[in-house]
Amino acid sequence: MIQLDEKIYFYLLFIIPVMIVLFLMLQFWKKRTQKKFADLSLLKRLTPEKSDFKSYLKLLLFTFGISFLALGLVNPKVGSKLETVKREGVDIVFAVDVSKSMLAEDIAPNRLEKSKRLVSEIINQLASDRIGIIAYAGQAFPQLPITTDYGAAKMFLQNMNTDMLTSQGTAINEAIELATTYYDDDEQTNRVLFIISDGEDHSENSTLEAVEEAVEEGIRIFTIGVGKDKGAPIPLKRKGVVESLKKDAQGEVVITKLNEEILEEIADEGDGEYINGSNTEEAVEFIREQLNQMDKTEFEAKQFAEFKDQFQWFLGAGLLFLFLDIFVLDRKTRWLKKLNLFNEYEEEAR
Repeated sequence: MIQLDEKIYFYLLFIIPVMIVLFLMLQFWKKRTQKKFADLSLLKRLTPEKSDFKSYLKLLLFTFGISFLALGLVNPKVGSKLETVKREGVDIVFAVDVSKSMLAEDIAPNRLEKSKRLVSEIINQLASDRIGIIAYAGQAFPQLPITTDYGAAKMFLQNMNTDMLTSQGTAINEAIELATTYYDDDEQTNRVLFIISDGEDHSENSTLEAVEEAVEEGIRIFTIGVGKDKGAPIPLKRKGVVESLKKDAQGEVVITKLNEEILEEIADEGDGEYINGSNTEEAVEFIREQLNQMDKTEFEAKQFAEFKDQFQWFLGAGLLFLFLDIFVLDRKTRWLKKLNLFNEYEEEAR
């Protein structure tokens, strides 16, 4: 496992494109100025030792030097010792709706981004609970198995979008059925499933059956509603620009609305609670209180206990490249000149 201590130093990498642009501008200016002074072929004869290749080589060395220095200042650390620790917590699975209706912007910036923020804020409140993530639309897809790695969970969460599943629609039942396979500890007494959705469900009868089976396996189901009752159209965007609005078979603009009734019914049947996700802070605080009231089960988890600094290797490489950049001269190298790789000196002799 790798840790990065000071990520802010990655901003040093912005120096590289600036230097490349300045270098290209300088080369353009030099060529234009030289043309005014004399013919380029004549200039080459007047300065036979001048190497055009060396200037590009120096730029490459400088680029490598800055890159490695930035990585060194970031101070990457590699986990060197894995140990087993005992924790107490709850197994939590988040099932996030990624159907097209989640693109509706009746709640800023849109329903899906709001859902991701809610889950991220809930994760921030956790201490030693294990979490898993499921994405679902017309079908359910395992996004992240049960883990204590909250950083990985947030990474997978941010990558979720409405294009990740080709099968559209909203099959909450499949998300619940998939969630039941996440809890692999037979002694785990507290199993929690959070369904984050706008409540549009194309399999209502199957959903309640799935809820009943989940409850029999000791899973409590909480639902979080994202959206507004009045609804909103579904914008279809390309590169962030709205091209059109989603329409039905009759050519009418589809208006998607928050269906709190089905979400409340799922929560009631699932021995949980329905939470309106409009106010992130209130929703997260309510969920935190609910989780704190649950009994914690002890389980074992592996984690890296020691991390070794690796900055010295990157700093050393960065300084080496910068020193090479300083000592590489613009003159042609004699042994390379003797090789005459491109037959340039035969052409001059002619």
